[in-house]
Amino acid sequence: MRALVQRVSRAEVRVDGAVRGRIEAGFVVLVGVSPADTVALAARLAAKVAALRLFEDSEGRMNLALADVGGAVLAISQFTLYADVRRGNRPSFSGAAPGDVAEPVYDAFCAGIEAAGLPCERGLFGAHMEVDLMNDGPVTVIVDSADLERPRDSKPVT
Repeated sequence: MRALVQRVSRAEVRVDGAVRGRIEAGFVVLVGVSPADTVALAARLAAKVAALRLFEDSEGRMNLALADVGGAVLAISQFTLYADVRRGNRPSFSGAAPGDVAEPVYDAFCAGIEAAGLPCERGLFGAHMEVDLMNDGPVTVIVDSADLERPRDSKPVT
């Protein structure tokens, strides 16, 4: 599972010209699901995203999380995060889960954000959407579930 997290000062998503979701300060999260992803993994990824400290404190350091700043999430399903561009010029999306697999996982991600006590606005799964956002920073972070299992690089003890 992949989440592309963008810190924003405002954002909204429209479907067929109608606003479907809108937030002020917070994160726009583009959520990609692979065939191997599960509801349990989505909950874990949501908890990680909810806890990210990407907002500046009074000293200008990124020490504050969404809950600290009263932020919200606008979650958008995004199968193109699994694009494979290794061959040719037209991406392959075979690494993305089909809709019937991806939608419940995407829904579980959104539920996990809400379980963390944060508002979560959503796009419409599978729809053509227009996302309007004001990047703040810009600050953009990729959270890949495969990385959650890997140990952090440690510095050698001297």
